Formats: sequence, structure tokens, C-alpha cells
Amino acid sequence: MTRDSDTTCEDAGNRLGETFARLFGEEAKVYQAPGRVNLIGEHTDYNDGFVMPAAIGFCTSVAAAARKDRKLVMRSENLVELAAFSLDDLPARGSHQWSDYVVGVAKMLESSGRRLPGATLLIHGDVPQGAGLSSSASLEVAACAALLGVSGSEADAKEIALSCQRAENEFVGARCGIMDQFIACHGRKDHALLLDCRSLEYRLLPLPETARLVICNTMVRHSVAAGEYNQRRAECEEGVRILARHKQDVRALRDVTYSDLAALGAELPPTVMRRCRHVIGENARVLEAANALEQGSLEEFGRLMRESHNSLRDDFEVSCPELDLMVELASKVEGVYGARMTGGGFGGCTVNLVRTDCVETVKAAVGRGYEEEIKCAPEIYVCSAGDGVKQVRWPKG
Repeated sequence: MTRDSDTTCEDAGNRLGETFARLFGEEAKVYQAPGRVNLIGEHTDYNDGFVMPAAIGFCTSVAAAARKDRKLVMRSENLVELAAFSLDDLPARGSHQWSDYVVGVAKMLESSGRRLPGATLLIHGDVPQGAGLSSSASLEVAACAALLGVSGSEADAKEIALSCQRAENEFVGARCGIMDQFIACHGRKDHALLLDCRSLEYRLLPLPETARLVICNTMVRHSVAAGEYNQRRAECEEGVRILARHKQDVRALRDVTYSDLAALGAELPPTVMRRCRHVIGENARVLEAANALEQGSLEEFGRLMRESHNSLRDDFEVSCPELDLMVELASKVEGVYGARMTGGGFGGCTVNLVRTDCVETVKAAVGRGYEEEIKCAPEIYVCSAGDGVKQVRWPKG
């Protein structure tokens, strides 16, 4: 199965607004926020490092209208479910339901001193679920923009991103970094974004029209993923603790150089040494990849993608046979500049930078080869970089 994200969101806002009017008898504002793919810079965000995501054309749309009471009423089109809460009595933490992402955002906005009106929300998303393309951040950011919109309140993109990250960290209970929410807010059409996860400084990098992003979903998510992710974070933190005894300015692996690792690596357990080596090398690769894009060298960018995957496979050990096969299949096809796993690992997706005129050939070769080997048909998404959160429909009249 293949999907082209460039046309997926085109009419979603108008359709959702029309559905809202039919269901609730009033006009709504509609906001959209995108999913994302990370081109390079994996497991660096929680180490205060560098990442390079791009927003993609799959999105979550939220139609919203203010209420006279202080109720938050939400309906999911995807799940055909309704949830309702009082803004005066929001729960302390999430209950592992889809509504947690919206309620958590409302709770963070209220705790920041904003008094929200009640709101009715109708939600529809087409970001592939469980694929590591950040459907949760897409929902959080779209819901945040909608709640601010119906309240007549304003917030800049950075404030929205931080509020949504807090919602996921403190209410939902997921220890995510800032990358997903940040790109959902700051994405720009035909650009990737280089983000410093410590300072939140960023710059936009052009992606040429001659290349497309082809995302290949392995359709697997190994059960060890969550536990192994937490273990990797703990191993990085252990490395920081040990290295900080010898180098006082080390607050995160961001502060460690290859020279430091060469000098102090003997102090580290072998596994922790490999984890640190990946993060230090990946930060360097992200900065080199930014230079490659600015110089228009897609071949160099692709080389760095391949190095990133090898490091994630060998040093950070978060790949899996299905991801490795996807990368191997794509790397053999003409027109593929680079291929790598993207996301936390142990399943999910690969991202491929592909010459535009070779996209169909890549889709066919990877899809056929993967299904023959794994006996499972992958989903393949063809994307260009898209914009961040925006309002796409205004009430009539």
C-alpha cells in the first residue's frame, strides 16, 4: 500500500468543518498540525543535541467552537468516540486514552494562567498510527492551537511547542524530547529544520524539488521498544555522570567530544561507551548534513544518512532485522541518495531521500523485496516537507 501525503490534507479542513456544522449545528474554526519524519539526528534530542526533522503532509485536524459552560467535549472521527471533561476538575494525570493528549494540553494552558472557555472539538487525523511519525504531537499541537483560537488568546510557536511537550511529559507520562512538538509548530514547506535541542535555536534548510522523502513502514513494533528506549536514556545518563567526574562542564552528552571520549573512554563500561560514541557521532553528522543541504550536496547528505543507520544498528543497538532489510533494499536502487531508520527503533519506519524521477521504482523494489522476505506488505508514504500548525478554516459570516 502506498500513500502520497502531498494530497492527503488538502480538503480535510473544509470537510471537517462541514461535518462539525452538521453534527453540532454551528460553525467551527479548524486547525491542522502535521506529523513529522526525522531525517537525521536520532536519540540526540534528550541528550541536548541536534536533530533535523521535517513536517510531512499527513496531519491532525481539529474543528473547534467555544461553549458557554466550562466543559471540554471531544469527538474522535477516527475512533467514533466521545469524551467530556470539566475544565474546573481536570484529572491529575492521563488514563491511557486518546483524549489524554487534548486534556493534558488544556491542563498545561490553564496552569500557565490562561482561563479557557469550554469548547467542543471534532478531531480527525491521518498521520499513520504506530509508525513513529509523531501522531501524538500532531494531535497535541492542533488541539492547543484550537483551544487558544476559541479563547481568543495568542501564543507564539515556541510557547505552543513547550506547552505540548509538558502535556506529554507531565500528564500523559511519556518522556519525550522537544523535537516532535517543535517541528509540528515550526515546519516550513520544502524545508527541513535544524534544531538545537538545548537552546531551541533553529534554522530552516531547503530541500530541493529534485528529491522526495519516501517513508517505508515495516509494519512491526517489537514489544521491547519502550523498555529499551528507557534503558538507552539511562545508559546515556550514566555516561554523563561518569564523564562529569573528570570534565566539570559536562551536563549532557552534547558537551562531550570525540577527544574527550578517546581520553576518558576507559572509565566507561563498554556498552555505555558505545552509546556515548553514537550520540557524539550523530551530533556531528547532523551538523555536517546541514552543511551538505546548504551546499546542495544530496550525495553527501545520503552518505551521512547511511552512517547514521550503521551507528544506530551497531553502537546504539536500536535497529531490528526488518529495519535493516528496508535500508538494504532501498540502498540497492538507483536514485536513492540515502536510507536510514527513523524514530526510536525496534520497528517503525525508514526514511529515504530519493531522486524524484526514481520514486516509483524505489516504491516497487522495496515493497516487493520486503514482502517476499518478511511475508508482510509494507506501507510506503511519499512526502514533501510541509508547513507547521495553521488555521485552515474560519467560521462563515
